[in-house]
Amino acid sequence: MRVSSLRMTIREIFENPTFILDLRSPHNLNSFQQPLAMPLTGGRRGTNLPPAMSNKEEEKNCLTMDEDDELVCLSQKGDTDAFEALVEKHQKMILNISYRMIGNYEEACEVVQDAFFSAYKALGKFRGESKFTSWLCAIAVNLSKNRRKRIKIRNHREGPSLDDTAGNEVGPIKRDPPAREPSLEEQLEKKEVQVKVEECLNLLDDEYKEVLVLRDIQGFSYEEIGDILKIPDGTVKSRLFRARDALKDCLKKALGDL
Repeated sequence: MRVSSLRMTIREIFENPTFILDLRSPHNLNSFQQPLAMPLTGGRRGTNLPPAMSNKEEEKNCLTMDEDDELVCLSQKGDTDAFEALVEKHQKMILNISYRMIGNYEEACEVVQDAFFSAYKALGKFRGESKFTSWLCAIAVNLSKNRRKRIKIRNHREGPSLDDTAGNEVGPIKRDPPAREPSLEEQLEKKEVQVKVEECLNLLDDEYKEVLVLRDIQGFSYEEIGDILKIPDGTVKSRLFRARDALKDCLKKALGDL
C-alpha cells in the first residue's frame, strides 16, 4: 500500500479526531476522577497541606497571580476546590502523555490518578521554581516510565494479558464527524498508519519516547522539556533528533517511504 500521498506528520496523526482521547464522557471520568476525589473531600488528615486559611489578605495575594499559580496558591492554603480545578484543567493533557508513554488506556488512567494524588500530597513542597505544568508533567512521566517497566516485567513472567490491549480499543476515543466522508481506502490507509505509528512509538526507548511525546505530540518547548526531564536543552534536541530518526526508520520498514 502506498502511503506517501497521506503526507501526515506525527502530530497530525495524533491530532486526528479519531485518535484524540476524550475525558468528557462519564465512562472516562469515572475511571479515575472518582477515586481521586476521595482524599480531597474526606478531610486533610494524612496530607501535608495546611488547614484552610481564613485570612482574607493572604487569599487576596493569591489572586494577583496567573491562573495556575493562583490555583496552586489557594490549594496550598487548603482550598480543595482550587485543586479540583487544577485537575479539571490538566487531566486531559496528563492522560494523553501517560497513554502515549504506556500504550494502554486503563493503565494510563491509573497513572493519571496516581499523578494527581502524588501532586496533591507534595503540593506543600512546590515553590514555583518551575511552571506547575512542568512539575506535574515530570510526575506523570516518571510514573508512566515506572508503570511501563512493571508491565514489561509482568508480561515477561506471565505473558501478555488481554487487558493490555483492551485499553487500546476505539471505545473510549471520541469521534467527531468529518467534514467530508473519506473513502474506504482512505479510512483503511489512515487506520493502518495510526496503528503503525503507535506500534513504532512503543518500540522506542523511554528517553527517546518521552521527548517525542512532549515535543511533537504535546508541543512543549525545548526549555520546558528540559525542565520536566531535568536535562540540558542540547540533550533534549539530540534525543529528539534520534527519536524522530528511529521512528521514521521504523515507519519506513512498516509502511514504505513517507
